[in-house]
Amino acid sequence: MGTDEGSDTLSNVELIVTALSAGAAAGLTDTASTAVKDGYAALKRTLWPWVRGDARQALETDVIDGEVLEAELVASGADVDEQVLAAAQHLLQVVDPANATKYRIQITDAKGVQVGDHNTQTNTF
Repeated sequence: MGTDEGSDTLSNVELIVTALSAGAAAGLTDTASTAVKDGYAALKRTLWPWVRGDARQALETDVIDGEVLEAELVASGADVDEQVLAAAQHLLQVVDPANATKYRIQITDAKGVQVGDHNTQTNTF
């Protein structure tokens, strides 16, 4: 595997995890639009056949664990599936149309994660 292919895979994984995180943060609020809720549900549905174990549980519970998801997305090949990538990009566009490509993050060992601007979060672990 060449360097270019590896970096493309990492970018795809970040895109998917970022979209899931943004969808979970925005889509589970009372103020989220139908488009956001539908986009989040569509991405989860598209990912469902690709993920197992802890990654599947993350999708079921809307607790997006970037580290677990990243590993499963790469292992399953979901990170290069065109339908998965299109669903992730669509979700980012409906969550924040002006900044659809703004959110490029890497999440490691995170317990409480939010993606976006001007968020408020309270965690108790």
